[in-house]
Amino acid sequence: MSKNLEDMDAQFSKLEELIQDPEVMQNGSLYAKYLKEHGSMLKIVTKYRELKSAREELADVEEMAAKEEDPELREMAAEEAESLKEREQTLGNELQETLIGDDEEDQRNVIVEIRAGTGGDEAGLFAQDLFEMYSRFAERKRWRIEVLESQAKEIGGFKEVIFSVKGKDAYKNMKFESGGHRVQRIPATESGGRIHTSACTVAVLPEVEEVEVDIKTNDIKIDYFCASGPGGQNVNKTSSAVRITHLETGLVVSCQDTPEQHKNKMKAMRVLRSRLFQLMQEKQNEERNTLRKSQQGSGDRNERIRTYNYPQNRVTDHRTQQSIYNLASVMVGEIDEFVEKLLQCEREERLQELGSVLSA
Repeated sequence: MSKNLEDMDAQFSKLEELIQDPEVMQNGSLYAKYLKEHGSMLKIVTKYRELKSAREELADVEEMAAKEEDPELREMAAEEAESLKEREQTLGNELQETLIGDDEEDQRNVIVEIRAGTGGDEAGLFAQDLFEMYSRFAERKRWRIEVLESQAKEIGGFKEVIFSVKGKDAYKNMKFESGGHRVQRIPATESGGRIHTSACTVAVLPEVEEVEVDIKTNDIKIDYFCASGPGGQNVNKTSSAVRITHLETGLVVSCQDTPEQHKNKMKAMRVLRSRLFQLMQEKQNEERNTLRKSQQGSGDRNERIRTYNYPQNRVTDHRTQQSIYNLASVMVGEIDEFVEKLLQCEREERLQELGSVLSA
């Protein structure tokens, strides 16, 4: 833990030099990027430096007390050491609280991707149910939703739907939704009354600005083609659909949600930036030890996180083993109990992981 904090301290000092560099200051996007990184570290580094200073002062006073021969001076040094120990304890607790505070990403807007998985047509209908669940959750939070891309199925439902959610603490409240969602119910088309199991995958990505992920023209390949899908007066008539391929990573994003080519391109670029940002984060987490690591789900789309059981009127989150026996309320967006429990577990785990700060 101390090594990670030392690394952050060193990085902070480097950023302080960079944001005062005249060449960096002339580059608006780069300057904004470094300034944002500097601001995100400010509270943690400031508190860590205070703690470090208190520990150094305590060590000096304890050494002086051990060497002092005068009983009165030794007693004064011992009293000062006790006072410094209390200050060290207070600063350590404050540093912990700062470290387990909201991530910078928690304040971001998000891009949510829902894809039908196993289960055929029923999985597509479930994808639509999930989209409506999140839409109503967002409505209750007074957030704004914008559909970026959707692929409807002929019988109804979605093969895929991608949408943005804008509002206060959007990522904080949505980040635990990444993973596999499973539904158990009797499909409307099932004449024998048998329960079917279907699944969808959900990915929640923090939305990023252009200055945070710089995508150059040479980095991508853009293809334009006719939109396809059920209905719509512009389907297969104009080359309004856009496909963007990021050459280095192989990421491909398509959008045909609007009849206007430039709008589809803008929407596709938003999704691509968020996916690239997620890749960057994953790479950074693999290359170095992070200051904190939540175990409330890796966000892996193959990880089953929740089951919606209609016959038992039950929704179970498998990460916390929490069940709610009111499926109808959950499906109209009342998922707050799940969110609050996961945030509580995240906080407890961070406190546990950061327990070594005081003893380091």
